[in-house]
Amino acid sequence: MKNFVSSFFGAVIFYSRIPLPSFISISFFKIALWLPWIGVLLASLLSVFALILDVIGFPPLTKIVLLVFAWICVTGGLHFDGAIDAGDAWGVQGDQKKRLEVMQDSRVGAYGLISGIFLVLLKIVSLYELSIPLWWGLMISMSWGRWGQLGAISLYPYVREEGKGAFLKKDLNFPLDGIIGSLFIIFLIIIQIYFLGNSLTQVITTNIIGASISLMMGWLIQKPLGGHTGDTYGATVEWSEALILCFLSIKS
Repeated sequence: MKNFVSSFFGAVIFYSRIPLPSFISISFFKIALWLPWIGVLLASLLSVFALILDVIGFPPLTKIVLLVFAWICVTGGLHFDGAIDAGDAWGVQGDQKKRLEVMQDSRVGAYGLISGIFLVLLKIVSLYELSIPLWWGLMISMSWGRWGQLGAISLYPYVREEGKGAFLKKDLNFPLDGIIGSLFIIFLIIIQIYFLGNSLTQVITTNIIGASISLMMGWLIQKPLGGHTGDTYGATVEWSEALILCFLSIKS
């Protein structure tokens, strides 16, 4: 049980910039199991931040812009940086090796810049136009988006011999760990039924949207490389979050 808790705190340290006391024991073993729960945690924090902005009196659009900025800050730009690097790789006309070289380049190219700008704008507009409560949109997109990374880790090869994300795949045992990492779905369903009063149709539709988009992005993003890297893991999270929010903004 101690190792289980230490793994969760390791996931908090690795996937966010949330400070933890120095006396807390952390482990980075199997931290990918906690990805969706990290999404739930971060969504909760951002929801509190949005509430504070409301109390202060910021207008809706300004609040959303500040919220998206805080979203990037609380993750340390980990996934956003990966999305930009992956965007540069997508713009390369060449083989897998060339694309991998481009992703390792610290300089930002035109395609990476375009990807980053579009992601930020899509999140801002989708959050502003949400057809559901803001906190719930954050929780759905951030938990399912990170589940998409867990799926990418589970289903596709890691294409670098060495890389910052290699240990994420190496530590996991499939399919058991994939099932354990998906238990957050029960939590989401409980919220929908008992707190939001959603119908069975709404429960099924919301979670199908989250799962389908996350799996689709994990598959699409790996195609040019024949697998994933640490950067494309981040891109999977970012694009899944943005597109889930986009669909959640559709008025019923």
